[in-house]
This record gives sequence, C-alpha cells and structure tokens, in this order.
Amino acid sequence: MHFPQNRRYNSFVGYFKEKYGSRLQKIVVDAGFTCPNRDGTISTGGCTFCNNDAFHPSYSTSEKAIIDQLNEGIVFHQKRYRNASNYLAYFQSYSNTYASLDILENRYSQAISHPLVAGIVIGTRPDCIDNDKLSLLKDIAKEKIVIVEYGVESIYNHTLKRINRGHTIECAIETINKTAEYGLDQGAHFIFGLPGESKEQMLNYAQLINNLPLNSVKFHQLQIVKNTPIEEEYNKKHEDFIEMSLDEYIDFFIDFLEILKPEIHIERFAGEVPPRFVNKTPWGKIRNVELIRLLEKRLEERDTFQGARFSR
Repeated sequence: MHFPQNRRYNSFVGYFKEKYGSRLQKIVVDAGFTCPNRDGTISTGGCTFCNNDAFHPSYSTSEKAIIDQLNEGIVFHQKRYRNASNYLAYFQSYSNTYASLDILENRYSQAISHPLVAGIVIGTRPDCIDNDKLSLLKDIAKEKIVIVEYGVESIYNHTLKRINRGHTIECAIETINKTAEYGLDQGAHFIFGLPGESKEQMLNYAQLINNLPLNSVKFHQLQIVKNTPIEEEYNKKHEDFIEMSLDEYIDFFIDFLEILKPEIHIERFAGEVPPRFVNKTPWGKIRNVELIRLLEKRLEERDTFQGARFSR
C-alpha cells in the first residue's frame, strides 16, 4: 500500500504536500465564540473534559483582532517551521459556527483577507450548522481552502451524555452526510479513553468512521485536565477509565489503523497538553514529533499499515 511520504498510514500532512505542493501550517484563531452547552441553550459548563486554555497558544486570544492573531501566529510558526510559507486560519476555540450568518461572514472574511492565508479550518459541533452556514462555507471554498472539523468525540450516546456533549451520534452522522452534499472537505475529532468505554468499544469507532464521507480524522487520547468535571469524576471513579502506557496506546492505535479505511487521512493520533494543565503525565513530556516517530517504528516492526485488515 502506497501512502504519501512513504509512510504506512495516510498522513494528513503528506496529503496536503501532495495536493498543494507545500506545507500549510495552521494558525489558531480565537474569534470569541462560545458553545450551546456552555451558554444554557442546551446545557451549562461545557464538555466535562474541556479547558480551552490547555490547548490555547499565547498569541490566540479573543481580545486581539483576528488579523493580529494571524500575524503573531505566523511569526511564532516561522521560527518552528522555516519551510512554511502559506497558512490556514484555524478557528479552533469553542464552536465556530455558533453565531449569525453576518457575524460568521465577517470573521471568516477577516481571516481570508490576510495575504498569507490560503484558507480556513472551522472547528465546530455537529449541532451548530445548517444549510445557510454550509452555503456560506461553500461560497468561500470557491476561492479559498475550507475544511470543516466536527467534534464528535464518541460513537456512543451514553458516553456523549456522560461527558455533557449535548448532541447525539445520530446528529453527527446526519451533519457529516449533509456537509458532504455541499462538497466541502471535512474531518472529525474523536477521543480514546472516555469513561466507561472498553478497548473493544473504541475499536468499533472504525466501522462507523469507514462509512462516513470524511476526508480526515483526528484522534486524541483522553488527558485529565485540571479543574474540569472529568478530573473530579476520574478521582471518584478511577476504575471507569482505561489508561494505557505509551507502548500500549501505540499498539492499540495500530490495531485501529489496520481496520480503518486507507483513504481516510490521519491528522493526529495523540494529543499534547502542556504539563501544567494536566492531572498527570503518564507518558512523560513527549512531543508530537516523537510520537509520530514511535508510531512509524512500531508499524515497521509489526510490518503492517493502515487498512491492512479493512474489507470493503
């Protein structure tokens, strides 16, 4: 099986380099949105695992203008990735379609007006989009790259309820199918290790993902972030949480990759949260680039690849 950059899985970075000829670096933007499970529309308090500060770069705050966030983010990333010359404005914080069309159009337009911004990535919830918003994104996609990233997190409604997600898996499936009808690139986000789920149940995510019109998927291991409801739940019901060492997680993820459709691009298979935000760091202070190296090494050792056990 051939994948970009001679990897054993379908890397999202490799896909972008193959399609656009260069790396496209995401610049996180905080456009001042919130979520319906925070403002009382559905619930309050947000998802039990969420503390936005834990994955919020210092240059990205809603008090700054979007253009200023982009300029500071570009300077930040030019120091880390010297070969990055084009950027994607990543509307990441909270639900970035949760506003009126006028507000959305204004904030997206500010981002795509930047001369170095090739497009936008919109992180949102599957219950915060409709036909008018999809039409707006489709219009932008005629000139710029547009990717919609849906936070789905789990395929099980009992888990979604437990983490105060506020939407169902049926809602997510309907929204992802509707987004595909508009011809938009889209990805989804899932978390491995949510309370009450076994490894077998987590492996079942692949079957649903394989049947959805997704271009990419982002996976994170559950990290217990300080001062969140899930930290309190973890302390009280520790036995409900599956914890894997780094080696165990990599082998688990390879088992998952083997049954995942090879056409799906893997954007991330594990997450990084600054140590000061998490309850503990069972894997140590390991960076994402090292995680990727370990995954590729283990794939070679097992002589396997994404889709090795996938059947159409």
